[in-house]
Amino acid sequence: MRIPQQERSRATQQRLLEATVDCLIEHGWSGTTTTLVAQRAGLSRGAQLHHYPTKAALVLAAVEHLAARRAEEIRVEAAALPVPELDRAVELLAAAFTGPLYVAALEIWVAARTDALLRTALVPLEARVGRELHRLAVDLFGADESRPRVREAVQATLDLLRGLGVANLLSDDSARRRSILAVWTGQLAEVLA
Repeated sequence: MRIPQQERSRATQQRLLEATVDCLIEHGWSGTTTTLVAQRAGLSRGAQLHHYPTKAALVLAAVEHLAARRAEEIRVEAAALPVPELDRAVELLAAAFTGPLYVAALEIWVAARTDALLRTALVPLEARVGRELHRLAVDLFGADESRPRVREAVQATLDLLRGLGVANLLSDDSARRRSILAVWTGQLAEVLA
């Protein structure tokens, strides 16, 4: 039975996106080439170029795809909680800032600092992903942003998690992160109450 062209195309894109993130994590921005990604995905260079004609297009698509996938995973994990728990919601978000997608995103952010074309493409994507992540946090926390200081507290949580994720890059920082998040979650609970 033949698989429809659209499904084959989607499967090819999926393989390219997953291989891109793997390469970014393993080799960094400078070591990730479109040729290496195509090889890692088990595809021809022509197939890669057909779907993503530039490295920037490929990398940005991979980040967007995986950000959406991770957000959905967090929603599913949160929905499985018997009772919404702020501690667990913060932990779920913290995991997003210590996982492979975050490492890949940091590689791209650093490269975009000096690559004007990449930065131009990345800024709107990151703004959209940031808004979606903020909305996800609001939902997970059951936060009412019409109340004073709540919006800022939600954003401060995301900024704190982002920084703790950077601290975790060079060594396992999980013990310190747990301690800091326990204190912060208590303060967050007061603002949300």
